[in-house]
Amino acid sequence: KEEAAPLSVHVHKTPLRKVPAVSANRLPQSILIHIFQYLQLKDLRSCMISCRHWFNVLSQEDSLVWRSHALLSLPQCALSDSSLLAETKSYKAKLRALAHAWNPKDSSKHNYVRPNLLTMHRHPVAQSTDGIRGKRGVSSGVHAYEITWEGPLGTVAVVGVATKHAALHCPGYVALLGSDDQSWGWNLVDNSLLHNAEQLGVYPRVNNPPKYQVEERIRMIIDCDSKCVYFERSATSEFLGIAFSSLPPVKLFPAVCAVYGNTEVSMVYLGPATMG
Repeated sequence: KEEAAPLSVHVHKTPLRKVPAVSANRLPQSILIHIFQYLQLKDLRSCMISCRHWFNVLSQEDSLVWRSHALLSLPQCALSDSSLLAETKSYKAKLRALAHAWNPKDSSKHNYVRPNLLTMHRHPVAQSTDGIRGKRGVSSGVHAYEITWEGPLGTVAVVGVATKHAALHCPGYVALLGSDDQSWGWNLVDNSLLHNAEQLGVYPRVNNPPKYQVEERIRMIIDCDSKCVYFERSATSEFLGIAFSSLPPVKLFPAVCAVYGNTEVSMVYLGPATMG
């Protein structure tokens, strides 16, 4: 029996239409925001310096991108504290404050950082002076920090700046911040300025300066461009005068040291600032 010959089928091929590629830097804002929510913060920084369009999208400080990251990174106790983050209105500003907060890994062992991640608490340890530095040092630009001393001052309560080489612990009750050439401090107890174990004068630079009141908010400004540090009263933006000048061109960290047990100091990074 003979096999049937195979049928010949002719298929008409329609040429495929070439779809033009869409450049990632021209994607709509709504799509970019959705994508950016899945990136890490360090990757978002890379995006901002890679493309002008991406930079404009990520410059919206209260966008869904920053809100999502803030809700993931900041504890609820910090977000719900209207007083603590009162000066950081946007979600991106709150994340920036967290990035510059106290560093639990760069602290005396007698301190710990509370669950809100912005407040340092000192254990009640006798005959000990204990300090802590912020997470990030600065060496260029102008930077403002809001600092609030929320417990008793004791005999020593110093706020200021330090290099990474400054000591953060010593026995006894001493003004540790300002005791060497690696740190500069304002002792809130007696209104003295300290550096390299020397008193540089009274601060604020007015006649009969008022004493610091516990829970008063003060701003510390590190002006790396002018190589100086000065302070303001947060409530009134009153300029208290230049505290330290002719600072060396090194990376400086916000720092405090305390001696009183259970004292607490909160620090919130406010971002760039201008004189006055």
